[in-house]
Amino acid sequence: MTATTAANDQAAPTGGHPQRWLILGVICLAQLTVLLDNTVLSVAIPSLTSELHASTSDIQWMINAYSLVQSGLLLTAGNAADRYGRKKMLAIGLALFGLGSLTAGLADSTGQLIAARAGMGIGGALLMTTTLAVVMQIFDDSERVKAIALWATVGSLGFAAGPLIGGAILNHFWWGMIFLINIPVAVIGLVAVLKLVPESKNPQGERPDMVGALLSTIGMTSVVYAIITGPEHGWISAQVLLPAVLGILVLGAFALWELRVPYPMLDMHFFRNQKFVGAVAGAILVMFGMGGSLFLLTQHLQFVLGYEPLEAGLRMAPLALTVVVLNISGVGPRIVMKLGTPLTVAVGMTLVAGGLTSIALLGGGTEGTYWGMLLGLVLMGIGLAVSNPAMANAIMSAIPPEKAGVGAGVNGTLAEFGNGLGVAVLGAVLNARFAALVTVTATSLPAALAAAGSDAERGQISDAFATGLQTSQVVGAIAVFAGGLLAAALLRRAERAEARPAAAPAAEPVEAARIPAAE
Repeated sequence: MTATTAANDQAAPTGGHPQRWLILGVICLAQLTVLLDNTVLSVAIPSLTSELHASTSDIQWMINAYSLVQSGLLLTAGNAADRYGRKKMLAIGLALFGLGSLTAGLADSTGQLIAARAGMGIGGALLMTTTLAVVMQIFDDSERVKAIALWATVGSLGFAAGPLIGGAILNHFWWGMIFLINIPVAVIGLVAVLKLVPESKNPQGERPDMVGALLSTIGMTSVVYAIITGPEHGWISAQVLLPAVLGILVLGAFALWELRVPYPMLDMHFFRNQKFVGAVAGAILVMFGMGGSLFLLTQHLQFVLGYEPLEAGLRMAPLALTVVVLNISGVGPRIVMKLGTPLTVAVGMTLVAGGLTSIALLGGGTEGTYWGMLLGLVLMGIGLAVSNPAMANAIMSAIPPEKAGVGAGVNGTLAEFGNGLGVAVLGAVLNARFAALVTVTATSLPAALAAAGSDAERGQISDAFATGLQTSQVVGAIAVFAGGLLAAALLRRAERAEARPAAAPAAEPVEAARIPAAE
């Protein structure tokens, strides 16, 4: 424990690191590159469909291969960062991400691009865990909430600004440039990290749990594969049931392994902490709604409403701008301080659900207007700016400081898993609704529109897709709203449990002493 304390003291002296704000800028640049890649691909769907002959399933795997590999390795990357050094892992992550981007940009088939995206996920896992872990180390308690809010702002910006940046690139270059543009950013970030970021680690940290990483990746991939292919093959077909059962069994084996292994990737005892569980539930479901929504909205804007990639990106920009303005101005952290974490999470996720509902009712159909979509995007932006910093701070504060890398891995895993699951589930909802309204043999919406024999048939296909979009947005809104209520209730119970020792100091010290032993 002495070595751990010394390491933490060296990384985060009283008052924080003297160059902490400059360092925050550097690691946010690295994080922005990774997060942009989650959504920048969405506006390239028409180009990939025509140039690489990608089907809808191919497109979903181009997106999910990156997020699933990344989410499967985040916890292992966090353990490695805690043990071997967060600066070292951050630098390695930038290098791997740059090499993966080069491979993706030069790919000439869907298989190559999916494989390159999976490779980029490895570098992304190292980057995502170390950025938040470094924030926790270089800022003291008085500035940590504000720093996490800015860190979360970059996360939201990267998530929402991808379509805008991708649209601007595709307006002048071919689709490969959306990956090649990452290379100079990765090089600049690597140089800055090596020069500015201090090294910090827990010398007594656990060994990486490679078996756990393998089990979690196989389990999540199998479950999401079943969800993606369900509408195509039928939910009770062997092609869907076998991977679904495999995924559930493997995830169960993962949980059992983590309970028994001496150095777990994810300490399952964390789930005894209601604060941790509440923040976990909120993080998964808010990203579930956002991930699926953006994936479908960019297609709706281009395929149904006929906007060019840049025009579609500009119409998605209000979401990112709202998040940036609110958190840079300090509104997000002030709301957390004033309302408390439980109420802040409930309010934020309710706003996100309201935004999804607005898009479904006012801006999602062929007869809807952009103003309905704009209202929905602004509401979602306000909700993200309010809820994301509160949830990230709750997750990190529920985990011991010497396991900051693991905590960052948990936070990132949940975000990536929620995003990938949202794309899969809401995409499946849309496809099921679409298939119920029209009968087409094409494997993607652009192909179905191209194969239509008349304007009336094309209109029918567009209407069916728009109706499916509306249904999927409603499903996402319900999930996010329910998640907000659940997360707020658990966080409130955790706060009351933490307040009990102050009311009965004589009865609690024995219980308090047991908690570290359990972890």
